[in-house]
Amino acid sequence: SVCYSILSCKNGHSGPTHESLQAVFDLQPFRPAVNLSNPTIANISFTLYAVLGVNEKTQILTTFLWLRLYWHNEFLVWDPKECDGVTKISLPVKELWSPDIIVYEVDDDVSQACPYVYVNHTGHIRWDRMLRLVSSCNLEIFSFPFDVQNCTFTFGSYMHTRDVRVSPALPFKEMSLNSKRYLEASGEWELVDILGETSILKFGIDEWDIITFWVVVKRRPVLYVVNLLIPSSFLMLIDILSFYLPPHSVDRASFKMTLILGYTVFLLIMNDLLPSTANGTPIIIYFSVCLALMVISLLETVIITNVLHHNSLKYREVPKWVRIVVLKHIANLICYRWPEDIQPPSTPQKDKPGNSNGSSGPWIIQPASRAPDQHPVSNTSALPELQQICQYLAELRAHLVSLQKESQLLDQWCHVGYVLDFLLFRIYLLIISCYAMVIVTMWCIW
Repeated sequence: SVCYSILSCKNGHSGPTHESLQAVFDLQPFRPAVNLSNPTIANISFTLYAVLGVNEKTQILTTFLWLRLYWHNEFLVWDPKECDGVTKISLPVKELWSPDIIVYEVDDDVSQACPYVYVNHTGHIRWDRMLRLVSSCNLEIFSFPFDVQNCTFTFGSYMHTRDVRVSPALPFKEMSLNSKRYLEASGEWELVDILGETSILKFGIDEWDIITFWVVVKRRPVLYVVNLLIPSSFLMLIDILSFYLPPHSVDRASFKMTLILGYTVFLLIMNDLLPSTANGTPIIIYFSVCLALMVISLLETVIITNVLHHNSLKYREVPKWVRIVVLKHIANLICYRWPEDIQPPSTPQKDKPGNSNGSSGPWIIQPASRAPDQHPVSNTSALPELQQICQYLAELRAHLVSLQKESQLLDQWCHVGYVLDFLLFRIYLLIISCYAMVIVTMWCIW
C-alpha cells in the first residue's frame, strides 16, 4: 500500500506529479524495496553488435554490446487511469537507484550509457547501454587459422550479495539469434553461438548471483589461406617438381637454393599476419617443417652431385657392394627403368687372366706406356719405321680403350646417382605426404 500511494496525479496533468517524483528521487541512495528482506531482481540481456578485435599476445577480446537491464522499483508505481492514461515515462537514471551490475572479465569499459531510463506504471525500469568491452579471454590459437575462441562474460553485482539477484531477461538462444541478426563490423571473426547459465559465486560466507555467457566466435581463415598456406604450398610443389631436373646438372642445386631464399623472404613478409604467441601452433610448425624439407631436398641434391661428379671424375670403379645394393636391389625396389641399350648389372664375377675385352667385371685402367710390352715385335729385322708405326698404333689403341673404360665408368656412376636420386625422391614424397596428413588431421581435430 505504501508503494502504490507514493506517486500521485492531478487532473489535467499527464503522468505523476513532479512533487511525487521528487520524493522518489530523494530515496535514490536506498534500494527500492518496501520490505528490504525482499531481493531486487535484475534481468539482463545483451546483443553482440561487433567483434572489434582479438589480441593473442595480451589475451584481450574487444567487443561492442547492446546491454539491456531491467529491474523493479517499488516506489515508482501509479494508476494510469488517474494519470490521463500515461503508462510509461522516461526519467534521468542518475536520480534513481540502479543495480551495480558489472562484467567481471572486463579490463576496460568504454560505455555510452543512455542518461535516461524508461519506467512503466508497474515500476519496471528498462535501461539501455552501449558498451565497448575490453575483456580478458583465454585464447587458444593452437588450430590457427582455423581456431574457434570461447570467451566468457560474467555479469553480477559488484557489492550486493543476496539482496540483488540476477537472471536472464531472454532465453540464451534468442540472444544468440539476435546477435547473429544484428552483428556487423565483424571483420575477421564471426559469431558461432552464445551460451549461458546462472550460478552462485561463493567467497567465504558471501554469495553472489551471477550469469555466465559464453561467446563462441570463429576466425574467418580465407585471408590466411590465400596469403600464407597457398603460396607456401606452391613453393613446396615447385621444390618437388625440381627433382625432375637432371641430377647431374648443377642448375638443380642453384634452383633449390633460390627457392629456400624465396621462402625465407616470404616468411619475413608474412610475419605480421601470424599471431605473436603462436610458437606452438601447427601454422608455425607447418612453415618450419616446410623450410626444413627444402633444406633436406638441397642436401639430397648435394649428395647426388657429389656421387656423380666427385667419384666419376676420378674414374674410380664402382665398389662391389654399391653394385649389389644400389644397382641391383634398390633399383628393383623402386622399379628403376633402365635404358634399352643397357642391361641391369648382375653380381660381378672374378676377372679371368688375360681378359682384355672389358665386357664384364671391374675395369682397371692401365697406363698407355705398358702397351708396347703387351705386343712385342716378333721380327727383330723389321724396319725402324714399321716398329715406330706399330708403337703409335698400340698407344692409340690403349688410349681408345682407356677412353671407353672411362666412359663406361661414368655411365655406371651416373646410374648409381640416378637410382639414389629416385630413391631419395620417393622418400621425400612419402615424408611430405605423411606430414600433410598430420597437419590436416590436427587442424580438423582441434
